[in-house]
Amino acid sequence: MADLFDSGEDAKSQPGAELNRPLADRLRPQTLSEVIGQAQVLGEEAPLGVMLSSGSLSSLIFWGPPGVGKTTIARLLARETDLHFVQISAIFTGVPDLRKVFEAAKIRRQNGQGTLLFVDEIHRFNKAQQDGFLPYMEDGTILLVGATTENPSFELNAAVLSRSQVLVLERLSLVDLEHLTQRAEQELGRALPLDGEARDALQEMADGDGRTLLNLIEQVAAWRVQAPLGRDALATRLMRRAAKYDKTGDEHYNLISALHKSIRGSDPDAALYWLGRMLEGGEDPRFLARRLTMMSTEDIGLADPQANTVCLNAWNTYERLGSPEGELALANAAVYLALAPKSNAVYVGIKAARRLAKETGSAPPPKHIMNAPTKLMSEQGYGAGYAYDHDAEDGFSGQNYFPEGVKRPVLYQPVERGFERELKRRSEYFANLRLKRNS
Repeated sequence: MADLFDSGEDAKSQPGAELNRPLADRLRPQTLSEVIGQAQVLGEEAPLGVMLSSGSLSSLIFWGPPGVGKTTIARLLARETDLHFVQISAIFTGVPDLRKVFEAAKIRRQNGQGTLLFVDEIHRFNKAQQDGFLPYMEDGTILLVGATTENPSFELNAAVLSRSQVLVLERLSLVDLEHLTQRAEQELGRALPLDGEARDALQEMADGDGRTLLNLIEQVAAWRVQAPLGRDALATRLMRRAAKYDKTGDEHYNLISALHKSIRGSDPDAALYWLGRMLEGGEDPRFLARRLTMMSTEDIGLADPQANTVCLNAWNTYERLGSPEGELALANAAVYLALAPKSNAVYVGIKAARRLAKETGSAPPPKHIMNAPTKLMSEQGYGAGYAYDHDAEDGFSGQNYFPEGVKRPVLYQPVERGFERELKRRSEYFANLRLKRNS
């Protein structure tokens, strides 16, 4: 059973194995310095760089999309810290298998060697199974490195998270993918039979996933053609839609800006046009869903609180239906946003609030709104004089909630449009009442 979990190098020693190994395996980095991308994690001053230089590696959770190096980095961490590397997948591993892994790790520990246990798709374990890791993490039997594509805050036990550091791995940039392409060409001993546009398109198709790119390169490298292929020929042979414009270059940003400003300018026809241009150009609909949702909070806000819900529902609909049917939901959202009343009052307000927060530093809340769970805090005046608003006239005490010495600002200034017209009326009502109560 150990062969199921332990990751050895035996396959590489078989005759002819090198030629039969997938390109992604042949190009697997042998040191952390060979890893492409993830400088925010691996750099000298980044979390893993600091841990390794100090000789103190903690349990980790790698959170990021597929194909960005989670498994590779875990394997190399074990190598650089002289820990025995064991890899399991939460999809295929049951409780009996886990027991065997833990028992083997205990034996290794008794023999003087630690174990780095890499758990792929760790979020697939239920909360009770995750609890099973805790005693072995706490007594040092294993150093846990989990990998997940899901938000750890929602999918992992608080106890596991409190004993681990979450590191976010990012999609590979086009620059990273070009480096990976060049490395693949060196390994293959020949250039890919693609012209410049087709080469760019191939990398765009990978969508930041290094493993996907290497799989595509392996297919393309096997083709025997008389002349380099162009973008359209590449898309036809791979049966993948190649983007018709650079999704990360000037045109990309020009078109999303055009869409955004058309919606802000309340022009549904222009909004549909630019949305259609981006979809036809091969833009990821999820990117568009994300940007539409952002527009609903930045340009509409509380003038129409329903706008954000419409965008989230459109995003969810796309995730369920996919293309092309789900793209209609994004079009619905774009038209709704264009015709919604506009306000950036909250956007302006939170920016002003953050500027004020920087200026006021760590000024504490006034003591009357702080709780006093201990006798000492009560003696220090915590909670003294707090007015319970529900007991006050009109359910409003008018007390000060800003730090002592901070002049009360006006951060939120609602507009006379949409639902914010009502919020403006309420805001002015409480402002006048506050003046009356404090006069």
